[in-house]
Amino acid sequence: MTPTLTALLCLGLSVGVRTQVQAGTLPKPTIWAEPGSVIPWWRPVTIWCQGTLGAREFRLHKEGSQRPWDTQPPLEPGHKAKFSIPHMKENTTGRYRCYYHSRTGWSERSDPLVLRMSGWLRDTPSLSVQPGPTVASGPSVTLLCQSRLSRDTFLLSKEGAAHPPLLLKSKSQGGQYRAEFSLSPVTAAHWGTYRCYSSLSSDPYLLSQPSNPLKLPVSGGAPGLGWHVNVPITGSVAFVVIVLLLFLLIRYLCQERRRKSDAAVNDTQPAERVQLDHQQNRPDGGPRGGTHPQGGTYAQVIKIKPRAAASEAPQDVTYAQLTHSTLRRETTAAPPSQSGEPPAEPSVYATLAIH
Repeated sequence: MTPTLTALLCLGLSVGVRTQVQAGTLPKPTIWAEPGSVIPWWRPVTIWCQGTLGAREFRLHKEGSQRPWDTQPPLEPGHKAKFSIPHMKENTTGRYRCYYHSRTGWSERSDPLVLRMSGWLRDTPSLSVQPGPTVASGPSVTLLCQSRLSRDTFLLSKEGAAHPPLLLKSKSQGGQYRAEFSLSPVTAAHWGTYRCYSSLSSDPYLLSQPSNPLKLPVSGGAPGLGWHVNVPITGSVAFVVIVLLLFLLIRYLCQERRRKSDAAVNDTQPAERVQLDHQQNRPDGGPRGGTHPQGGTYAQVIKIKPRAAASEAPQDVTYAQLTHSTLRRETTAAPPSQSGEPPAEPSVYATLAIH
């Protein structure tokens, strides 16, 4: 009885899953555009479609077309695909949806993504904030978009926002067409940069030139943290940069000082100070500067004693200078030899002692 119930239960589950897959009830993917859903003319735009892991194929469908606009394989790790539009043109505007296929079937289609092109209409609307340029958190604030030309719709977009632009029908007042976008209650999430566009009902995806950007700072209380946090972050970055520069400067000065110190040591090593010890030895052992009565040769000895390092034994270097001097004799010179050869020069010997 138990195996029969188990088999019936598994069969029912498999039929239920198959029916669900055939009906296209896999989780629907998420679709978005980069850099945004409002693109200037001839600029590139990328459409992303993200589903679940195991997707084998992604398809992008444009409203009004019978066939898929594009088909792409999944990127690693296999849960999203990338669709590229190299140039934004009139025929690339519109509503897009994406879906994917896995081994169990097709998914539901995503929510619509509306691509609009700016710069098609020549007018440039103006954007202002009421009641003033600085908005306090809590009460409502109104962003006024207006144009001198007849326009059917005005759009308000926030820079970097994930949600699509806000749309309002225009109203004629004082010779101008205008729309008032009310933000209530004002929180830190409303902080940012806004632009507005105008459009005609005949071509709702073709917009005017963007207005000048309007920065909406929110001040007061904790909700205004998004505006005040910019200052300490900037100060912290500047402090880190200053500390890094000081560190590099100190390191450079230390290296220069070490280099100059090493150069000074190298310059002083060859030029060792020496102590001179003059000795003048005469053949008769007489005092220095005396006159030898018989004439002859004596040696002048100079000892150079370099100052050695503490770990080295002192060494003496001895130089000998032999000076030959002929002194006046009171006796007559020796007669020449019988062979007629001149008398031999006296031989001079010097004994050098190295200590």
